[in-house]
Amino acid sequence: MLTSMDAAAMNRAITRVAHEIVERHPEPEPLMLVGMRTRGVPIAERLAIRIEGIDERRIPVGAIDISLYRDDLAQRPHARMQPSRIPEDIDGAVIVLVDDVLFTGRSIRAALDALIHYGRPAVIELAVLIDRGHRELPIRADYVGKNIPTQRGDDVRVSLLESDGEDCVGVYEERVSRGH
Repeated sequence: MLTSMDAAAMNRAITRVAHEIVERHPEPEPLMLVGMRTRGVPIAERLAIRIEGIDERRIPVGAIDISLYRDDLAQRPHARMQPSRIPEDIDGAVIVLVDDVLFTGRSIRAALDALIHYGRPAVIELAVLIDRGHRELPIRADYVGKNIPTQRGDDVRVSLLESDGEDCVGVYEERVSRGH
């Protein structure tokens, strides 16, 4: 494993993204953070705390489960669903969708489909802790904590204090078989 971010680097990245959100949305407006289950939710909560510390705005935080909207649902028949929680009406709001790792873009597409079932936001933006490239869909993040170049077969794992007991990002390199 190669450690790409330790706790201090992760903290700086989240703080930087919070500043970028505040700079882009300085006026009081219906702004909401919606974290994608599972690790996007605590990242969204951390962003909300940072934003409140920057300009004293309390931003509502929601959670969205994309299990039923995935395009690989047939391959994942036993996917564990968790409840979505949208704290207020999203019609006309600016939604910042939050996830831990942006890879192919397919999870983001599923999250967009799921969000639209709750209403019609004015804008949906995307904030990710890690952008590792290798898109399969035309999706890009508006806010990125860190770009990490990877090989397509590498595994990028985000560990969070809330769920894993530590904050770090590790890249596990693709193992090349040397069979005959």
